[in-house]
Amino acid sequence: MTEGASLIEGAKTGRSIAIVRACLCLAIIVSGLALRRFGLGLGLPATIVKYGGSVLWGAMVFFLVAIAAPSLSRRKVASISFVIAVCVELFRLVHTPWLDAFRLTLAGALLLGRIFSPWNVLAYGVGIVLAIGLDCFARRESTAGHHSPS
Repeated sequence: MTEGASLIEGAKTGRSIAIVRACLCLAIIVSGLALRRFGLGLGLPATIVKYGGSVLWGAMVFFLVAIAAPSLSRRKVASISFVIAVCVELFRLVHTPWLDAFRLTLAGALLLGRIFSPWNVLAYGVGIVLAIGLDCFARRESTAGHHSPS
C-alpha cells in the first residue's frame, strides 16, 4: 500500500471510530435516561438504578472526552474523564441559591447531581473502566475489516 493510500485508510478508520464512539455515547445516554426513568418501575433495586446511572454517566464522560480528543491514548482519556467526574462530584459540595435551584430541575439533576457521595466517584471509575473495555472492543471490531495484507 502506498503512503497516500495508507493515510486515506487511516482517516477512514479514524472517522469510523469517531462514529462508533458517538453511537456508543448516545446509546449510553439513552440507557441512563431509561434506567433512571423506568428502573424502579421495572422492579430494579434503587441501588442499581442510582449507581447504575452513575456508572453509565462515567462511561458517557469517557466517550465524550474520547470524541473531543481522538488523538489521546485511552489512558489519558480515562484520566481526564476521572478528573472531570471527581470535579463534578466535588462541585456538589458548593451551594448557592441559583445553583441549588438548577439542581432541582431535571437537567440540573442529570448534569450536576444533587448530593455529594463518595460512592458516586467509585461508580464513575467503574463506568470509565467499562468504557475502556467497550472502546477496545469497538475499535477492534471497527478496524477488523481495514487491515491490509502484509
